[in-house]
Amino acid sequence: MNRKFFMNPKQWITALAAAIIAVTVTLAVTSRHPDAKAATSSIVPQEAHYTSGPGAVEPVSEDIKVGSELSGKLRSVRVEEGDRVHAGQVVAVLVNADLEAQIQTSAALVNQREAELRKTVNGARDQERRQAYSSVQESSAVFENARTEMGRHNQLFAEGIISREDRERYVREFDVAQAQYDEAKQHHALIDDKPREEDIAAAQAALELSRSQLAQARAVYQKTLIRSPIDGVVLRKHHRDGESVSNSSTVPDPIVTIGDNSVLRVRVDVDETEVAKVRVGQPAYVTADAYSKQRFTGHVVRVGNELGRKNIRTDEPTEKVDTKILETLIQLDSGVQLPVGLRVDAYINTDQDRATNRP
Repeated sequence: MNRKFFMNPKQWITALAAAIIAVTVTLAVTSRHPDAKAATSSIVPQEAHYTSGPGAVEPVSEDIKVGSELSGKLRSVRVEEGDRVHAGQVVAVLVNADLEAQIQTSAALVNQREAELRKTVNGARDQERRQAYSSVQESSAVFENARTEMGRHNQLFAEGIISREDRERYVREFDVAQAQYDEAKQHHALIDDKPREEDIAAAQAALELSRSQLAQARAVYQKTLIRSPIDGVVLRKHHRDGESVSNSSTVPDPIVTIGDNSVLRVRVDVDETEVAKVRVGQPAYVTADAYSKQRFTGHVVRVGNELGRKNIRTDEPTEKVDTKILETLIQLDSGVQLPVGLRVDAYINTDQDRATNRP
C-alpha cells in the first residue's frame, strides 16, 4: 500500500523540469531588475556609531526658581505642584497691608498738591478780590478822615487852642490809618495780581514729588505680588501659607520652581574623549530604566564650549568622578512626555547630521 508514496521515472522527470523552469524564471527577473537585490539589502541598516553619556530630563526653559524681592511673610501661595500657569500670573502674595495704607496716603497727598497747584495758577477767587478791594476803600476813607482831623488839630495847636498832647494824639491816629491803608493796598495788589512763575514752579515741584512717592509705594506693593515669568507648569512648591521668605536677590529662597515642559530637553555629560565627535543636529535617543527598552528620539541642539565636572552620577563603584565632561543638550521630539529630573542614558548618532540625514 506504500506504492502511492513513490514516483515513477516519468514523474521524476516532470518535477525536475518544473524546478529548472522556476530557477530560469527567477534568474531572468533578477537580470532584468538588478536593483531589486540592492533595494532589499538596503532595508538592513548598517551598524551606527554612537556616543553615549548619562543625562537628566529638563524643561526647555530649564528650571526657573521664582522668589521674592522682599523679605516677609507669605499671605498665600496660590498654586500647587503640577498646576499650569501663564506669564504674569500671581503665584504668591506677601503680607502687604502696610503698603496698601501707604499707597492711600500717598494718593491723598497727590490730590492735595494738585489742588494747591490749581489754586496757584488760577489765583484768588472773584469774591476774594472784591473783599480785598472793599478793605482798600474802607481803609482809604479812614485814612482821609484821619488826615483831615490831623490838619485841623495842627491849626488849632498853632493858634494855641489845644495842647500839644491833643495834637500828637491825632498825629498818631493819622499814622495808624495810613499804615492800614498801605497794607490794604498791598493785599489787594497781591490778590489781584497774576501768580508768579516761581510760585507755580514750586507748586509743580511739590506735586511731582508727591507723585513720585506714590509711584514708589505702588512699585514696592507690586513686589509683594509674586508672578510667574513664563508660561509653564509648577514643578516644585517650596513654601506654604504663613511661612517667612527672604530676599532672593541676596539669599536663594525660592517660593516655587516653574518650567516650560511643552518641549523637553536632556542635558548630557559627554566624556572629554568623545567631544570631537559631537555636533549640533546629530540624531539621538534616550532610554530610562523606568521605561524599559523604550527609546525617546531627538537631536542635538547645543554643544558646550567649556569642559567641566560631571553633573550626573551613576552611583556605580567603577565610576570615575574626576573625569571632565562637555555639557550637551538633546531636544526630544514633540509629544515626548517624561518626568522632569528623570535620569536617562543618552545615545548620540555621530555618523549622521539630522539636517542632512547624511553621514
